[in-house]
Amino acid sequence: MRLNLKLEVQDIFNLHGSEFRRKYKHVILKRQYRAMRAIEICRTATLGGHVEKCDNCGKKRISYNSCRNRHCPKCQFLRKESWLEARLNDFLPIQYFHTVFTIPDILNDLALRNPKIVYKILFRSSSETLKKLSKNKKFIGAEIGFISILHTWGQNLMLHPHIHSIVTGGGLSKDGSKWISSRSNFLFPVKVMARLYKGKFLAYLQESFQNGDLEFSGKISYLKKKNQFLNLINTLYKKDWIVYSKPPFKNSETVFKYLSRYTHRIAISNQRIIKIENEKVYFAWRDYSDSNKKKIMALDVHEFTRRFLLHILPDKFVKIRHYGLLGNRKKADSLKICKRLLGVKFNKQGQKLKTWQEKLLQYAGIDIYRCPYCKKGRMISLGTFSLLNCNSPPKVIAV
Repeated sequence: MRLNLKLEVQDIFNLHGSEFRRKYKHVILKRQYRAMRAIEICRTATLGGHVEKCDNCGKKRISYNSCRNRHCPKCQFLRKESWLEARLNDFLPIQYFHTVFTIPDILNDLALRNPKIVYKILFRSSSETLKKLSKNKKFIGAEIGFISILHTWGQNLMLHPHIHSIVTGGGLSKDGSKWISSRSNFLFPVKVMARLYKGKFLAYLQESFQNGDLEFSGKISYLKKKNQFLNLINTLYKKDWIVYSKPPFKNSETVFKYLSRYTHRIAISNQRIIKIENEKVYFAWRDYSDSNKKKIMALDVHEFTRRFLLHILPDKFVKIRHYGLLGNRKKADSLKICKRLLGVKFNKQGQKLKTWQEKLLQYAGIDIYRCPYCKKGRMISLGTFSLLNCNSPPKVIAV
């Protein structure tokens, strides 16, 4: 049994990762192997580090380098805060809407084998849906701005690809001469959004099939046949696709708080893991099908690892994207116009924090230079030690 208030994904991988890799080496992808290994050696001697000494009490401390992998539960805090800091000047004094685009479960096996293509289509079809409806004068008749974030998991760690979009409650007129606000409690009709989104998604999926871009292996190999694939498409057309439009955020502050929780999430945070007992991992989850009740799930360690690895994204795949007024190419000019029309005063931005140590102090109130022993002195660096052999088992030195 392993019961620890600070139990982490790293502990699970260090205890059972080697066995999992031996048993399932024929199905583990390179990016999944790299992510597992990075998490295992994060902040251990394997990655090197540095030695510090207090200038007051003289005690020494060893600090290890982090892996910086985007799927590592330990390495997301500063990435998230740096991203949010860069967004501070993007918010407008308006309400924002929150939409969620999902895909039917029967597409999960296709997404597993073609994540880059399916997730790209998910981004493209959802963003085009929002753009097209926003330009319709029946709804807004303007160019909106929005941020879309890909999540691939559900609370039980099973595959559940969906897009969260934070949308401006209004936009610029076609000639850029005025700001047009949306209705106070309404963005677009959900059924209209769902139908348009479904049509776009399936059209792009068929295009990928016709271009020979999709891979059909294992239990979906039958979809290689055109008639079988078209049967799938017809089935998907008949289904009702789920699109959510949640209550609007009343101001930019609530949007910022939301984004601070959702942007750099991974499949499961260390805080949700309760214990490892009898080769099972126990973790907290919410059952949305049962009135959002909090429950505890127990999974075999290998099944837990398998589910975690389902959410390792393709290399260099961008999971946070900006569109419309917030698109990277036109954002600076568009926001200047929006702020002028909305009467926002232009404040000069202060000097940005440059080091991760400074950011950690500002965002978390943690001064890593303060001596943890005497609480008075400052930790002075005595030097660094380099990367060790990454093929050897991770060695954690107790401080």
